[in-house]
Amino acid sequence: MTKSDLIIDGKAFAARLLETVSVEAFEFRDQHGHAPGLAVILVGQDAASQVYVSTKMKKAEEAGIKSYPYFLESTSSEEEILSLICKLNSDPLVHGILVQLPLPPEIDERLITTAIDPAKDVDGFHPVNVGMLSQGHPKLVPCTPLGCLLLLKDRLGDLAGKKAVIVGRSNIVGKPMASLLLNENCTVTIVHSRSRNLRYECSKADILVVAVGRPRFISSYYIKPGAVVIDVGINRIDDDSGKQLVGDVDYASALSVAGAITPVPGGVGPMTVACLMKNTLIAAKSLAAAIDN
Repeated sequence: MTKSDLIIDGKAFAARLLETVSVEAFEFRDQHGHAPGLAVILVGQDAASQVYVSTKMKKAEEAGIKSYPYFLESTSSEEEILSLICKLNSDPLVHGILVQLPLPPEIDERLITTAIDPAKDVDGFHPVNVGMLSQGHPKLVPCTPLGCLLLLKDRLGDLAGKKAVIVGRSNIVGKPMASLLLNENCTVTIVHSRSRNLRYECSKADILVVAVGRPRFISSYYIKPGAVVIDVGINRIDDDSGKQLVGDVDYASALSVAGAITPVPGGVGPMTVACLMKNTLIAAKSLAAAIDN
């Protein structure tokens, strides 16, 4: 097996997924007279967030999804944001609502995300959707973990019985990833900053998902030979070779032992955006079915 065979090409998979979404989105438009609609709210002028929002809107249009961008000043109050969300919740042309995080520090993120109609919560962060996922009945699933799962199933097929270790316990990636893998009948362990014997736990994993936000944190010494490694991290660093994006896994080191691995960039990142479009389509179909019934 060559090194290229070990690389999980998230960019190519995402492109195929977006093609499928596009076909179904245009079918939806033909049936209902309007395209699936995605509203994206950006509060403030954070440069990285602006890039993310621009990318999401571009991919939405490519996938046949109508984007509704809302750019609010950083001085916007919670009441103004909540008022906008309330309006979008009742807008029949908007099927998905996404609030780009992080929000300004004076804004309560939990208050804002829970104000979104769970049926339009395409980020999958609403407590209702979190609860549905944890109970094994997922509807709208957080996009990054969903993208990771799709890549894993594409590479491994049936995941039942495999030992999965997740490095990181965030509400955005670690916890929902654990729920998804439990639903696939994996044996799941979450390790984090206070875990003991981190290296030992990781070295037992058939599937290792890393989401800690620390550049090149996981090296080959943590990886079981032949394990599938999903690197969720995106870190901007400046080293001897200049500014670059790297993951939470030491890619060059891990490539020598892993059975398969996602690169950074080109791995999980494109899947997150593609799964956002997938969730918007799911929400649109679900809302349309509720109206028809």
